[in-house]
This record gives sequence, structure tokens and C-alpha cells, in this order.
Amino acid sequence: MTPNADRRDGADAEAETETDAPERIVSLAPSATETLRALGGLDRVVGATHHCPDADAPAVGGWLNPDYDAVADRDPDLVVTADALQADVAADLRERGHEVFHAAPATLDEVVESFADLGAAVGLPEAGDDLARGARDRLDRVRSLVADRDRPVVYCEEWSDPPMAAGNWVPEAVEAAGGRYPFVAPGERSREVSRTQVETAAPDHVVLHVCGHGDRADPERVAERGWDLPAVERENVHVVDDSLLNQPSPRLLDGVETLAATLHPGALDS
Repeated sequence: MTPNADRRDGADAEAETETDAPERIVSLAPSATETLRALGGLDRVVGATHHCPDADAPAVGGWLNPDYDAVADRDPDLVVTADALQADVAADLRERGHEVFHAAPATLDEVVESFADLGAAVGLPEAGDDLARGARDRLDRVRSLVADRDRPVVYCEEWSDPPMAAGNWVPEAVEAAGGRYPFVAPGERSREVSRTQVETAAPDHVVLHVCGHGDRADPERVAERGWDLPAVERENVHVVDDSLLNQPSPRLLDGVETLAATLHPGALDS
């Protein structure tokens, strides 16, 4: 998930696939690569971006700047893109004659549904349905385990310069994990926030999942701003690998569970 990305446009998944299941897939999004891995289809990935370390396949450029000639050299049956920011990439690929599956989920439900959509697009519909069903079961379990607990206010920061509150599916992830998120409505894009907005909300926890930083965000940066936050006073500033919250893949379920364990220690042990 990239700062200021508006996933409300093109939120519905689109599939343009051959009748037969594609045997050669190029994945141009880390979330798609991770979902293909969970579906058991990673062995068919013949090209991926250099942001996809789990794919044992030649790199074909970056997420937003793929090398179209390198994609063509992989002779794919299907190219997979994700996120509204890749809409132009998907259109360019189609103009070049490629079959494309493009998904741009904006909400938690849409993320889960995209697992089934991608499974169907690559000829693994049962695996896709199972993956989506398993994701819903995990969400239901977390929700039930934190249902009777107090709900702390949580501020999730997707970008730090300037500070941006995470949007899209993150507000629902926080709610599922047993928190309150008064910064962005579910499905809306991430947005810049002011000191006054954050201080007024008085978050009990701050979660840093800075895009592109993995788990290397510096929690001291929040304290250095001098903002008057209960989370800073109580040393409740947490760093989470950005792929756990920014990526619309099965890793998002790990992110929800990580949040729940952070906000409510011991809640998931039962």
C-alpha cells in the first residue's frame, strides 16, 4: 500500500483469462505473488518484480515501472497486477496483447474476496475459495476473542514524512483486532494528518508500518515530534513489518493477529 493511493477507483477485480488455466504467469505485484504462493501456484510464476523475493523467477522491473519488453520475453499466458496505482500498467499490458488479471481491493472484505478471484483466474478456484474461507474464519476467530475487551484508540502510520494515517483496509483491520480507529473511514485512501488531529484522538497505541521499510521504522521518530500522545507516554509505539498491513494478501491476516496480540496481550492464546 502506497501513500495517498486511492483504491476506491477500480475496486472490483477484473479477469481476462484464457479458457485453459495459465501455465506461465508474470506477477507484477508483491501482494499477487504472495497470494499465488498461498494458492499453490508459485511454480507457474515465470517472472516477477524485484519487490517479490519469494518468486524464484527472473525480475521484470519494478512494481510501478515494469519492463514491458522483459515481461514479453517471459511469454506469459497471464499477467497479474494489483492496486489502483497499477491501473495504467494493466491497461498498457492489455494494449500490448497480454491477458491481464487486475484487482484493486479497498476494503478488508474485498481483499479476502480477491483471493478467490485470483484463484479462479489462474485455474485454482477451489484453492481460492479455501483461502478466502480460511481468511474469514481467522478474522471471525480474532473478533470473537477480543469482543468483550476494552477498545483502545490506535493510530496506524503508513508514511512518516509527512505523517499519514493508513486507510483502505487498515481501519477494519484495527477494528477486527479490537481497537478503535478514528482517523480514516474504511475503504478511503490514506491521508496526511496534523498534530492536532492525532493529539485530539489521543491514541493509546501507535503502529508504524511505513511503506517500503519492512520492520525498520524508527519508533523514536514519533517521540521526537513532541506530540502529546498517551501512546508515547506509555511507550506503546510499535513497529510492524509493512507487508503485514500494507499488502492485500494473506499476510494481512497475520497483520490482524499481530495487532490483536499487541493491543490485547494473551487474547489469542485461548
